[in-house]
Amino acid sequence: MKIRILFAALLMSLLGCSDFIHPVKSTPEPTEYSFNYWLLQRLYLYEDELPNLSEDGDSVQILYNTLKDPYTNYTVPAKSEERATQTNTSKIIGGDVGMRYYNIIDVEYPIFISRVYPQSPAGRAGIPRYGNILKVNGIELKGEHAKATYDSTLAFNKDIDLLISYRGDTTLYKLQKEEVYAPTVFVDTLFNESGAPGIIFIRIEGFKDSTAERKNGTYGELKNYLDSTTSDKRVRVLDLRNNPGGHVSQCLRMADLFVSKGTLSTRKWRTLTADGGSATSTSTTMAKAGDVGESGKYIILANRGSASASEIFISAVTELTDIPLVGSKTFGKGIGQTQFWTYAHGLATITDIEFKTPKGTSYHGKGISPKYECEGDVNDTCAALVANKLYGVKIPKQEKSVLAKHFTETTDDIKEFEGGAIEWADSNFYMQVFLKSNH
Repeated sequence: MKIRILFAALLMSLLGCSDFIHPVKSTPEPTEYSFNYWLLQRLYLYEDELPNLSEDGDSVQILYNTLKDPYTNYTVPAKSEERATQTNTSKIIGGDVGMRYYNIIDVEYPIFISRVYPQSPAGRAGIPRYGNILKVNGIELKGEHAKATYDSTLAFNKDIDLLISYRGDTTLYKLQKEEVYAPTVFVDTLFNESGAPGIIFIRIEGFKDSTAERKNGTYGELKNYLDSTTSDKRVRVLDLRNNPGGHVSQCLRMADLFVSKGTLSTRKWRTLTADGGSATSTSTTMAKAGDVGESGKYIILANRGSASASEIFISAVTELTDIPLVGSKTFGKGIGQTQFWTYAHGLATITDIEFKTPKGTSYHGKGISPKYECEGDVNDTCAALVANKLYGVKIPKQEKSVLAKHFTETTDDIKEFEGGAIEWADSNFYMQVFLKSNH
């Protein structure tokens, strides 16, 4: 009898707690869709759109396409590393020899070198700027097909032989493509004919963390130039035409080179709390004194293509110093994005920040108007005329040259998504909070 009672008690115990008889339901594995949905619900700036998102689904692209904001998007894992590289660095995907060129119309040999990157195969070989490329890998570059021939040869070959004519001499250069980080700051002296001192144009093409200056990126390029030319008293044009933006930290550090005090920028953003919730916060970035750019004669040149992080830079410098903006109204993108590595190693780019100028003004959808507006094209001459008006800079009569003919110039193909006003998230923190709040 006692044995029966003991067996019954043991059976009841097993029925009540045994994993074998009543298995515990395991927590489902998080999906790429659920992680992206979770991110958007907590961080996306335009909260009124969030009820339109479906909590359950398979297509992350459909999830993002439901939103109206064109800057909030998702890059699939197969392409995420390449996009991150393009966003963060000036590395030329696929390798390069380190040159840009003009394609001049109606010239027998139309390919002329416009830029040579010092830290590249072309720079180390001593290839001259403005040299005329006659042949690539033995193929003549003549007529209307020269550009296509040069581009395809460069794309599909590692070894590149260039026959270049320069100042009456013709030289064959043998190069090998390699990993090249392009500069993002270029310096030229213009309007210096007939003994005139000229005007220095500092062209800033983007705001990237790693460039030809690998440690400090675009900021490092600009600072190195300013530090090495402290005795140069000529007028300098900070040329931001068609600069689509880039990293917020870069553009603010660069603005601080010219500003001695004040609030460089104010931003309001949606952020994640430690318990997995969402909060709205405000932060400011203050200028510090003592940088070389705080003295000197400067002008900022911008146009409709100057956007996002460029506008953060422009508003900080023009509102806190007497440096004027010349050109045309800027693009008007006063919002920023944070980028996150996702659960499956995709890349989520989410609009979560709104920027204000030092005076608290919003320029989103409106742009920043110049103090001196150019009549017609926003070009070098327009900036020179303002330099003449403000500082009495002599502008000599321009001489005609072959480069004055109609031409197109290659760039390193800066795409729209590489610009913006980008912040990078601590993705490990977001992943840990997500897993904690969903288990």
